[in-house]
Amino acid sequence: MAESNLRYDGRVAVVTGAGAGLGREYALLFGSRGAKVVVNDLGGTFHGEGASQRAADVVVNEIKALGGTAVADYNSVVDGAKVIETAIKNFGRVDILVNNAGILRDRSIIKTSDQDWDFVHDVHLKGSFKCTQAAFPYMKKQNYGRIIMTSSNSGIYGNFGQANYSAAKMGLVGLANTVAIEGAKNNIFCNVIIPTAASRMTEGILPDILFNELKPQLIAPVVAYLCHENCEENGSYIESAAGFATKVQTVRGKGAVLRTSIDQKVITPEYVQSKWTKVVDMSEAQHLESIAAASGTLVELLEKLKEGKISDAEDTFKFGAKDLILYALGIGATVKDSNDLKFLYENDTDFSAIPSFFVLPGLMLSMTSNLISTALPSGSADLTNILHGEQYLEICDDIPTNGTLTTTGKVFDVMDKGSGAVVVTNAESYDESGRLIVKNQSSIFVVGAGKFGGKKNPINGVVPIANTPSRAPDASIQYKTTEDQAALYRLSGDLNPLHIDPSFAAIAGFKTPILHGLCSLGFSVRAVLAKFTDNNSALFKAVKVRFAAPVLPGQTLKVDMWKEGKRVHFRTSIVETGKEVITGAYVDLKDTSAKL
Repeated sequence: MAESNLRYDGRVAVVTGAGAGLGREYALLFGSRGAKVVVNDLGGTFHGEGASQRAADVVVNEIKALGGTAVADYNSVVDGAKVIETAIKNFGRVDILVNNAGILRDRSIIKTSDQDWDFVHDVHLKGSFKCTQAAFPYMKKQNYGRIIMTSSNSGIYGNFGQANYSAAKMGLVGLANTVAIEGAKNNIFCNVIIPTAASRMTEGILPDILFNELKPQLIAPVVAYLCHENCEENGSYIESAAGFATKVQTVRGKGAVLRTSIDQKVITPEYVQSKWTKVVDMSEAQHLESIAAASGTLVELLEKLKEGKISDAEDTFKFGAKDLILYALGIGATVKDSNDLKFLYENDTDFSAIPSFFVLPGLMLSMTSNLISTALPSGSADLTNILHGEQYLEICDDIPTNGTLTTTGKVFDVMDKGSGAVVVTNAESYDESGRLIVKNQSSIFVVGAGKFGGKKNPINGVVPIANTPSRAPDASIQYKTTEDQAALYRLSGDLNPLHIDPSFAAIAGFKTPILHGLCSLGFSVRAVLAKFTDNNSALFKAVKVRFAAPVLPGQTLKVDMWKEGKRVHFRTSIVETGKEVITGAYVDLKDTSAKL
């Protein structure tokens, strides 16, 4: 077998706590593969009491009986220099150090004595440090060394009644990190093993069915490979149990920016609370290799703050064919119209997104951040008192049919309208390569948030609506919505209960749940695409609308359209009542060849 080629001839291995359990298996395996082994064991109980030479002697004799070479060492690992001295006196070098010695003194936190704490830390943490410190100069001089620290799942995750043990075991992870850094240039590699094995320390603690399968000999080969000259692993944490092994890593989330400029010196606990979901979001977590990498991201952040490039909010928006199809169904696309198939079937040769789908990244950002409420003096904005006033969407590059968009947004303008406030937000969405794909601008009317002494008119940059031509429409299209339209559309992401919950709608002042304004926008965009582009999404550039009145699911929408060059003005109304629901609206097209 291939494993027989991995030998340790000429190498000297020191294994601490090698009188039983994992340590014994390590020592036997190294000895059977040609290494000269120092079998260290104080010979005490797993509580750290007493001492005996018998445990180490038995293992030494086992190795010799198999034709190997070994010597016993009976020193405490706290006297690490003496342990390593045994290797130097007997074999003249030390190539491998497996820090395995350990004891348990399990107590709840309030019952852990100073002695319980100190004994456990001395053996596990200090002992590993002292042995490593003593071996390091010899390894450095010979430009070779392999060091193992033994941690535990208790250190990684914590465990009731093991505060002392858990702290020591996590301390070994930090120790290994530094040893790996300091030793790398001299071919001294240090890794952490996180074993779960049946031993005198775990007997009676683990369930029998698990205890019986946690055989130390199933972990020993993992440690042996980490200690071989062919293994280039350094600074890794390897968990192993019952014939299983995997790498464990620490990761850091994307996080949240808690200030918007380099000049902002104060943040409040309330603002931290508003950002907390972002702070603890691990959906985009990454493993960082070093302090330098972690610091680098902070330096980059500070540079952006200095340059004024930090937005008030940021979000990621992942989508694929299923999302595009669900959206298309939500705004009335149907297989009854063959021209709609390109929006409903992912294998269609012309499969594409209906452009208005891309209002969603900006909407999701607003819904998952506190952009609107933090822009108001009162801070009072929630789903019961906000209305979508106006929406602008601009497609800036070829739109994909799947991917992840990163959206940054900020408050652009705030107006005091007396009975309420208007908050204008700008959002820009970029793909994975940094291409700007879409821009969104939303004007949100917050009922009851006015009369704070603010200005009434918008600043430059708030995209205006357009006057509808006074002549008769060039074209009109009607679409019947269904009573389930809002229930279907909300699955694309706008989960405001106003659109499905009768009780919530009543609180907001409506007799029944209403259709999303953006759903009406989607129907209107479909009408323009169908009439003037033969459903060619690539010809769409931008849309601007003002939402004038609510629509009830089941009502019929009529879209009147006027074409003037590259711009198609439109107005959307309810057939049953004649009430206008979208006014001052237009779609800008990229191609003047769009026909009537």
